[in-house]
Amino acid sequence: MVQEDTYKTIADIAEGIYTEKRSKFIAIAVPVTTIEEIKGHLDTYQKKYYDARHVCYAYMLGHERKDFRANDNGEPSGTAGKPILGQINSNELTNILIVVVRYFGGIKLGTSGLIVAYKAAAAEAIAAAKVVERTVDEEVTVAFEYPFMNDVMRIVKEEEPVILEQSYDMDCMMKLRIRKSMMERLRARLAKVETARFME
Repeated sequence: MVQEDTYKTIADIAEGIYTEKRSKFIAIAVPVTTIEEIKGHLDTYQKKYYDARHVCYAYMLGHERKDFRANDNGEPSGTAGKPILGQINSNELTNILIVVVRYFGGIKLGTSGLIVAYKAAAAEAIAAAKVVERTVDEEVTVAFEYPFMNDVMRIVKEEEPVILEQSYDMDCMMKLRIRKSMMERLRARLAKVETARFME
């Protein structure tokens, strides 16, 4: 059975370089989780490579891989962003931005040449990256009265969610994060603890 609660992304920024007929393609693969982050990175790379002919990119966000975009940045339609996105797809990656910077070498590559070059540059960056599998996690916040602390801690110890926040007063509160496929069981067990209630 396919676990629907894992996805593949990259651990950190990686670069690849591809040259074709004196045109140089610098590909940068960046792990991202939000559109804001993507905008920030694009801004940075557009400034850094201000003298480049084109700064094209594609990104994919979210474990369901439904939020994506490809941008040709002035290259003929479908010759840059699409082949970059194609590499993201064929490697089944998400939460990734790949920027490919092109320095024109004076010789036109033609549309098929461009497609090959952008695809190859993106593939180089992915090959240089460390691909990691992450779990799709969900969070739950549970409140309970102090006398039931041991009951809650026993469940936390056995189910092993990550404790994001906790406070212990008359009323105790714990914010937990756990893999999506294990959330139902965690909630069911916590719900059985006397005085426990979930905060939305």
